Amino acid sequence: MEVGSEVSVVRSRKVVLDSGICPAHIFIEGGKIVDIVPEGVTAPQTTNQQILDVGDLVVMPGVVDSHVHVNEPGRTNWEGYWTATRAAAAGGITTIADMPLNSIPPTTTLENFQTKLHAARDKCFVDTVFWGGIVPGNQSALRPMIKAGVPGFKCFLIHSGVDEFPAVTEADLQPALAQLKGTGRVLLFHAERELEHVTPPLNNPRDYTTFLMTRPDEMEVEAIRIVIKLCLQYRVHCHIVHLSTAEALPIINEARRAGAMLTVETTHHYLSLAAEDILHGATHYKCCPPIRTRSNQEQLWSALKAGKIDMVVSDHSPCTADLKLLQSGDFLKAWGGISSLQFGLPLFWTSARQRGFTLQDVVNLMCKNTARLCGLENRKGSLVVGKDADLVIWDPDREFEVRDTSIHHKNKLTPYLGQKLQGDVFGTIVRGKIVYLQGKFSDKPLGEHILINNAQL
Repeated sequence: MEVGSEVSVVRSRKVVLDSGICPAHIFIEGGKIVDIVPEGVTAPQTTNQQILDVGDLVVMPGVVDSHVHVNEPGRTNWEGYWTATRAAAAGGITTIADMPLNSIPPTTTLENFQTKLHAARDKCFVDTVFWGGIVPGNQSALRPMIKAGVPGFKCFLIHSGVDEFPAVTEADLQPALAQLKGTGRVLLFHAERELEHVTPPLNNPRDYTTFLMTRPDEMEVEAIRIVIKLCLQYRVHCHIVHLSTAEALPIINEARRAGAMLTVETTHHYLSLAAEDILHGATHYKCCPPIRTRSNQEQLWSALKAGKIDMVVSDHSPCTADLKLLQSGDFLKAWGGISSLQFGLPLFWTSARQRGFTLQDVVNLMCKNTARLCGLENRKGSLVVGKDADLVIWDPDREFEVRDTSIHHKNKLTPYLGQKLQGDVFGTIVRGKIVYLQGKFSDKPLGEHILINNAQL
């Protein structure tokens, strides 16, 4: 079949359903799954069927990456919708959720949200939903953005890295949370907090441990205490983005037992990269919160296995190569952010399969739970009759090497260059249309903008 065409039936001997993995036919009509028929059961026949038989390749729900920085408009030289969503499609991602920064303007008012929608028009190869942002003094803009379709809002408890998206205090958050209460919307927190006793050390700035000392675990733990306090006080769903420290897990677990509507994500880089392996001057590894020790990493994996971390996302945060200061290798001054959008599925699977995770665990952590966070659980995240026909077709056993020639996001700088990963994506289908197949993309973007309109206002 040709890229860009509509599929009527997808057939595989390994279809990942909620009930297990089995041979099945997935019937598609009008972009929706209309039937799933296990092999051996007589399948209904329709005229002019476009059948895609992928044999032993795995077919599972398309990945929903709920944490992506596209940066358009304003910083499109860092990343844009065309390049980001092509990279997503190549990685088996069928829906991304775009963060409210680092675009200019940030998505902090209804007008700015409309500017972003206009910038993304006719450029998305996969479906896209858009987070709003909370900054000091914009509480009156939140409900208009909710009515316009944002699934929730993100805020920073520390400097965001860009001046146009300032951090909020508890005093700023109280009126904002009052606006969100009862709407069914989620508030996402970048949970780090400045500590008075933490000052930049005088050690070599090319040494990664110098940077790591400036962002201790305590910064995250103390910020998460604030999140928990507000979550319990206002009874609003709160979500901690990119958890890097396992030291916060006990208070998170305690908060949930106390009734906090609290969810938590971690990222591919915290699960696959370790501080001990970062070489002097390798600033393409810099991100905030930082990559921590291998011992901490193993605790994150254990928490994932125990269901104490809800989801795994990319936090794709690219920039131009010059901002990484690779020549000086100064970790203290380099831009923080890691590009991984295209490789999230194989990055996770390469490590997860060694730890006893199953393909159904992958679906829960990277499709189903992320879709629920974005308010998309009725459309995305699982292969169920009535949901969108969003599928990733891949070979979990096939190994490949990450090369710059195969990277589709705009700036090729990533710490994963040269790594060998397991799990090669064969094809990606969005609402029944093939957007990516064996290295080729649809001629034009086929993704849609998704607006969440179920607010309880």
